[in-house]
Amino acid sequence: MTRLWALGFGLLGGFTRRLAGFTTPGWLATPAFRVTRRYSTRVAARNEALRPKAQSLKPAVATTAALGALLATAIPAYAQYATGPQQMSPPSLQQPDILTRVGIDQKIGQQLPLDMVFHDETGRDVRLAEYFGKRPVVLALAYYDCPMLCTQVLNGMTAALKTLNFDAGRDYEVVVVSIDPRDTPRVAGDKKMAYVASYGRPQTAAGWHFLTGAESSIKPVADALGFRYAYDPGLKQYAHGAAIYVATAKGVIARYLLGIDFAPRDLRLSIVEASNNVLGTVTDRVMLLCYHYDPATGQYGAATINAVRIGFIATVAGFLAFLFVSLRRERDQARLANRL
Repeated sequence: MTRLWALGFGLLGGFTRRLAGFTTPGWLATPAFRVTRRYSTRVAARNEALRPKAQSLKPAVATTAALGALLATAIPAYAQYATGPQQMSPPSLQQPDILTRVGIDQKIGQQLPLDMVFHDETGRDVRLAEYFGKRPVVLALAYYDCPMLCTQVLNGMTAALKTLNFDAGRDYEVVVVSIDPRDTPRVAGDKKMAYVASYGRPQTAAGWHFLTGAESSIKPVADALGFRYAYDPGLKQYAHGAAIYVATAKGVIARYLLGIDFAPRDLRLSIVEASNNVLGTVTDRVMLLCYHYDPATGQYGAATINAVRIGFIATVAGFLAFLFVSLRRERDQARLANRL
């Protein structure tokens, strides 16, 4: 390989000596190149002695053309590299169109359309009003073939309800409405069996209701709850938010619990409030004084003002009790001294 390079430079040098008016570039005058050129000149002289004079010029012309072509391709390549790596355009931050149509708008105090007709898990036609009128309702919107989010919501709801000493069917009703008109009562029945079993209280099965229906019945309920959803035909799935709802016995929306993991305390206080304090204990009522519902988070947080009020009342009550005991003790001591 070294000899081939030397031959190339020798032929190039021999050819350049034959060209009149050629000016040697500065880099060809370096000591390293002069040594290489002397070696290549000797090789070229030997090769020229072995070839006819008429053919000695052809290899030099071919080598020169090859080197010229190499330089011609190298210069644009270097120029392209010298400009640096091409800047990649940043990925689009624009939200997909379908997600702009999905969300949950809280409408506390909104009346649910209780006259909407659905099918229960047995296939019987029912009105939504059948599950209201006596007790609060824990409500969820889902669809029964949902591969992920709906299952997480229903799992979280069931897990929170299991921790309460309230019973479905006695203290509250559980109503799940499918947002997919293609869901059937048979699929709804399978879902009910699974979640009643997970709840662990088979005697409460009558308090669990999994409904299906037409779009004309589903949409008014979803609109009343502020539940915005959209169908993605590409994925063949529904895009929707995650929440459960607590409504009063009259069908008025009382509370939203957002997400897929619901704190038992929040769910309990929501049911107690929705029952108009019919359910719950004195402790629940005190907690409702100390905590208030935050619609932004769908949770109950400490109410500072109420906590201060309770603390002040407790302090005053303690002071009055201490004063009463002290005065009574002094009076008893005075009576004893008078007897002596």
